[in-house]
Amino acid sequence: MNALVQAEFAAALLDAERPVPAGLCAWNGSDPARRFAVYRNNVIVSLVAALADSFPVLRQLVGDEFFDAMAGLYVRAHPPASPVLAHYGEGLPDWLAAFEPARALPYLSDMARLERARIAACHAADAQPLAAEAIAARLADPASLPGARPTLHPSCRVLRSPFDVHALWVAHQQEGDWPAMAIDQPCEMLVLRDPADEVWVIRLAAGAADFIAALLEGATFAEALQRAPGVDLPATLALLLRHGAIVGWSSSTSGQP
Repeated sequence: MNALVQAEFAAALLDAERPVPAGLCAWNGSDPARRFAVYRNNVIVSLVAALADSFPVLRQLVGDEFFDAMAGLYVRAHPPASPVLAHYGEGLPDWLAAFEPARALPYLSDMARLERARIAACHAADAQPLAAEAIAARLADPASLPGARPTLHPSCRVLRSPFDVHALWVAHQQEGDWPAMAIDQPCEMLVLRDPADEVWVIRLAAGAADFIAALLEGATFAEALQRAPGVDLPATLALLLRHGAIVGWSSSTSGQP
C-alpha cells in the first residue's frame, strides 16, 4: 500500500462522509462498504475509549454521553500520530479550551492538563534520587549554595490554574457522590513520580511553584530564589527530598552530580 493509498484510507477511516477507499474487497464476497463501516466504527470507539482511560476525571465531570461525543469530535480532528495510545490526547487540553460546548466549564482544560501531566510523569525516564545525606552536605556549604544547580526528576511538572482543579481532582478520587465545592480560586501543583513509581499531585504553597519551575529550567539556587521571593525554602526542599525529586547537583565550583 503506497503513501497516497494509505492517506486516502486513513482519511476515510475517520470521516463517514468520505467514500469507501477504492479497491477494497472481502474474501467472503460480503459488501466491502458495510465491512469498512464496521471497521471505521470500531476504530473510533477504541480511540474514544483510550481517551476515557486517560481522562477519567474529565469524563466524570461532563458525563459519559457528553464525553463520548466530545472525544469523537477530537478523534476525527486529531487522529493519533503514534501507535502508543498512552501518548494520545496530548493536544486535548488546548483543543478543549476552544471547544464552544464546554465554554460554561472553563476549568475543564486545566483538569485535562493535570491528567495529561500524570500520564507524562508515569512514563517519564527513570532517575536515581540523590541520597538525603549527600544533599544535606551540599546544603551545609553556604559558599557554594548560590551557584548550585539541583537537577529534578524527569517526571516533575509544575501546573498552574486560575481554578482549584487540585481540590476537584482530589474529590474525584473518592467513591460515591462528590461534594459541591467552590473552585474559583487559583492553585499551583507539582506532579511527579516517586522512587516507588507512585505518581503524586501535590498542592504547592506560595512561591514554591516559581522556585521549582526555575530549577526545572536550569536555574541556580540564587536565580530560583530571585524568582520566588516568598518561597518557604526549607519546606519546599523537604517536599522535594521526601519524594526523591532531586536526582542531580552541580555548582560553579564542582562538577559533582
